[in-house]
Amino acid sequence: MPKSNNSRSWIEIIRELVDLYFKSARRSERGRTWHQHVVPYEDSWAVRREGNKRITSKHRLQETAIRKAKRIARKHKADVIIHRADGGIRDRINYD
Repeated sequence: MPKSNNSRSWIEIIRELVDLYFKSARRSERGRTWHQHVVPYEDSWAVRREGNKRITSKHRLQETAIRKAKRIARKHKADVIIHRADGGIRDRINYD
């Protein structure tokens, strides 16, 4: 049966679908990360996932919050961003 110029082969259609799938997967990865921020919170310290309004955990000492953030970041191969009491960034640790 001859192939018309207007029809596409099923291989071309599958290739397009696969390309669309991978493009959408890359887009969603960029939209949301697992980076953990150690931030001042009220009169203590908190761990907050990047992009979240709610905190993950609250700690009396900054060092305790850093340990918690490191554990989460290691698990998800993300970064820990440690903030100063005034909100500025003090340090960044990468677990890629």
